[in-house]
Amino acid sequence: MRFYFTRMRSKDICPPRQPLKKIVWSWIGAFCGIYLVAGLAFYTAANPMGSMFVIGSFGASAVLVYGAPLAEFSQPRNLIGGSVISALIGVAVYQVFTDYIVLACALAVSLSIALMYLTRTLHPPAGATALIAVIGGENVHQLGFFYALMPVFLGTVLLLIVALVVNNLSTDPKRHYPVYWV
Repeated sequence: MRFYFTRMRSKDICPPRQPLKKIVWSWIGAFCGIYLVAGLAFYTAANPMGSMFVIGSFGASAVLVYGAPLAEFSQPRNLIGGSVISALIGVAVYQVFTDYIVLACALAVSLSIALMYLTRTLHPPAGATALIAVIGGENVHQLGFFYALMPVFLGTVLLLIVALVVNNLSTDPKRHYPVYWV
C-alpha cells in the first residue's frame, strides 16, 4: 500500500499561468465557436431549448481546439473523427443494450476509446459524446444514427471552422492550427 500511495506524490510543480494573450485568443475562439453552434441551434429549431444541436461534449472540445490548439487531441482528425466514431458507437451500443443502461454506458465509452486509439483519432470529449448517445434521453434516442451527423458532425465542423480562423489570426507562431490534417 505504501508504494501505491507514494506514486501519488507530486513529481513537479504547477505550471505557470498562461500569458494573457493566449487566454484572450482562447476566450475569443471558445466564445465564437460555441456561439455559432448554439446560434444555429436557436435559429433553426422549433423548440430551441429542447434542441439537441448543442451537446455538452462541445464545451470540452472547445477547451481543446481553442485552449490547446497544438495538442494531438485538438487536431481536426481527432476532433471530427473521434467525435463521429464515438457517436456511432454510442448509438449502436444503446440500440443493442437498451435494457442494460449501466452496461451500455460502460461499453459506449470504453469501445469508443479503443476505436479512437485504433484509428488515431483520440479526442477526450468524444467519450462524453458516446455517453450522451446512451443517457441523453428521448431527444437523442429518437435521432438514432442521425445523432452522428447532427449534432455531432455538423457541430464539430463548425467548431473546426472557427478554430481555423481564430487560431491563425494570432501572430504567435505557437498558435497556428492545425499541426496536421490526416
